[in-house]
Amino acid sequence: MTERHHDSGPEALLPSAQPVRFLTDTGAAVRSRPRYPLPNPETLRRAYHAMVVGRRFDAQATALTKQGRLAVYPSSHGQEACQIGAVLALEDGDWLFPTYRESVALVTRGIEPTEVLSLLRGDAHCGYDPHRHHVAPQCTPLATQTVHAAGLAYAERRKGSGRIALACVGDGATSEGDFHEALNFAAVFKAPVVFLVQNNQYAISVPLDRQTAAPSLAHKGVGYGVRSERVDGNDPVAVLAVLSAAAEHARSGQGPFLVEALTYRIESHTNADDATRYRSDAETEEWRRRDPIARLEAYLRRRGHLGDDDVAEAATAAEEFAGRLRTAMNADPKLDALELFDHVYGVATPQLDEQRETLRSELEAEEALT
Repeated sequence: MTERHHDSGPEALLPSAQPVRFLTDTGAAVRSRPRYPLPNPETLRRAYHAMVVGRRFDAQATALTKQGRLAVYPSSHGQEACQIGAVLALEDGDWLFPTYRESVALVTRGIEPTEVLSLLRGDAHCGYDPHRHHVAPQCTPLATQTVHAAGLAYAERRKGSGRIALACVGDGATSEGDFHEALNFAAVFKAPVVFLVQNNQYAISVPLDRQTAAPSLAHKGVGYGVRSERVDGNDPVAVLAVLSAAAEHARSGQGPFLVEALTYRIESHTNADDATRYRSDAETEEWRRRDPIARLEAYLRRRGHLGDDDVAEAATAAEEFAGRLRTAMNADPKLDALELFDHVYGVATPQLDEQRETLRSELEAEEALT
């Protein structure tokens, strides 16, 4: 059973004894019904399509690193339920605070893939307009964006906008001070923010048991007065159900919500990492059998919500998406070296202006020689 037995008091903050599940590893419905409402079939069909496209994008981005078109790429293969669930649980005006691993979430949010990958190609610190998409820049330092998310959510509460924020982090980020400061601030000021911890079992090469002695990462919210929950992060139905409930909790003025999603990173940390040095092939294969896309497809087929034509359509859309990405990334970007000095300060310092003019003179002299 995943239901809580207390609706008020400190016990209400506690996560379920077992991670919330709607589906078995093979995609069959679990016998006991979790307390969270079942997402509607159309939302699940949309999630399936986005997950198929997202995985193909992820594979194509990984290939681009091997071709020298990207400097680095952190794959989220295996974590698609979390990536897609985070986006679908939000409304258009809500804010998403991603890490460097949320590229699939960003393309699902509607950001052009070349804009998403510009950071990883080295073209810009952020290749998209955060205000247009309500997506903060992808964050490489661990947990720093959780403080930003809590602050923005609090500002939205003060304005009465009804908007919320959702911050994605990994298990390693829960060991950082910023994470705990964000939880405490959000709880005290009832900031409407959801913290999604994608517990993929490793902080690069550091296993979970070297990160924490707590019963679960979800329990870390309890000490701050934050409602918390654990969910099977490879069960797309459960992830959508829990994150949607967490978003509603925050939006309705009840304060922050912490969700720990138990999942697994199938690929290495990045293309610069060798995961075979710290985990076994048997462990990875065990998690492959819990594949979130296969589980959702099997469930939707059993319920009559997905057929062969739908599966073929999603696969075709994914290939077309990857093809457009290849074409776009094979074109060399047009860069202006002087943009190095833009967006460093609100008002440029005299030293920065001097450096800009030095570079401008050097570039003009070089151009005159060619």
